[in-house]
Amino acid sequence: MAWRESLVLVLFRLAYLTPIIVLGIFGIIAEATGGAAPAAYLVALVAILFTAHSYGRMAIAYSVAGSAYTYVRRSIDPRVGFLVGWAVLLDYLFLTMVIWLIGGSYLSAQLPGIPIGVWIVGFIVITTLLNILGIKVADKANYVLMAFQLLVLVFFVALAIGSVVSANGAGGLASGQPFFNDTASFATISAGAAIAAYSFLGFDAVTTLTEETINPRRTVPRAIMLVALTGGGIFVVVSYVTQLVHPGGVFEDSASAASSIALQIGGQLFGAVFLAGLVVAQFASGLAAQASASRLLYAMGRDSVLPKAIFGRLSEKFHTPVVNLVVTGIVGLIAIFLDVATSTSFINFGAFTAFTLVNASVVFHYVRQRRAGQQLNPVSYVVVPVIGAVICAYLLSQLDSNAITLGVSWLVLGIVVLALITRGFKAAPPEMTATEKATAEAAS
Repeated sequence: MAWRESLVLVLFRLAYLTPIIVLGIFGIIAEATGGAAPAAYLVALVAILFTAHSYGRMAIAYSVAGSAYTYVRRSIDPRVGFLVGWAVLLDYLFLTMVIWLIGGSYLSAQLPGIPIGVWIVGFIVITTLLNILGIKVADKANYVLMAFQLLVLVFFVALAIGSVVSANGAGGLASGQPFFNDTASFATISAGAAIAAYSFLGFDAVTTLTEETINPRRTVPRAIMLVALTGGGIFVVVSYVTQLVHPGGVFEDSASAASSIALQIGGQLFGAVFLAGLVVAQFASGLAAQASASRLLYAMGRDSVLPKAIFGRLSEKFHTPVVNLVVTGIVGLIAIFLDVATSTSFINFGAFTAFTLVNASVVFHYVRQRRAGQQLNPVSYVVVPVIGAVICAYLLSQLDSNAITLGVSWLVLGIVVLALITRGFKAAPPEMTATEKATAEAAS
């Protein structure tokens, strides 16, 4: 029964991962690693598995719908928890920018006569208007979309295998080159892994379903590991066969490399299907991500973490947070001035910050419980989380330098906001109860 419940959670969360994104950013990762994209995904998977273990320990400790903010606030310190929440806000607020940029990059590559900025603005205008009107993507549509993505991935892998066998025979399917070659190194693979982690964003959202799950202390930790393993397995396999078709990391346009590879292995028809699948997936993801970000901003306004008069209001006519939707749309315009590598790294700055501190929160929880007289397994609650924290912190340091600068600037801004709302750190920061609930709802 517990395994059945875990599988339901896994399928539910895989829809959030948007599996086709592995092809959306394949060229960027292959270029960064020197043609070792699957190796980058393996390294990223290791970091995610250690972190998934830590999320599982925290889900056992706090059997409520939780998040990185919840775990760090309760285990380490409310002020540190606030900064983790601020880092997570970076993901929600800027994720739409990355989604629109990836979709725009592929459309621009197919129609080079139209500037990428036109496509990005088009994405922003359409999704903002739809979200203002309150139109939501139905759950059934999301499942259909996930099925379509998986179908495209299956065909892509099958065609890629056929292409490799046709060119090099069946023996060509077994090669170590996609994992390590003369142009790849530990440094380049680490840099690629720092970007590849973008594909895993959302794996931790299983913990937001704790209160709705039967026997969450067993089911949630198991489900979160299965989500990470299943998603990671898909990413490694797809990037491996794609790297076999196109060895190395040199592309005419790395931002839309998979589209060219789809044309190579499947011709014009499959190339068109692939492009349609990717763009539709990005549009649907952007629609949901913008709605989630606006909801989170609204909740933070209600909690007075952000100015309530601006962010904590709903439109009387549409009953949606119009100001917040417009803000996320304006933020999305930044995509015009960034490339995919920098923008995904920027998003990952917030993710790795949260992952590092969630790992640390397990150790703090262990120390507190030990002082209270409760004995916990030191390997599970100290050794594994410390390794996870070290790996996540290391990958954080491997992000694009511009992304690190932007990320640090965002954290500094968060410290300023924290100082203002706590009157110079003298008062406790507000408990973001509405924000926490909105984060869980947005992730779900």
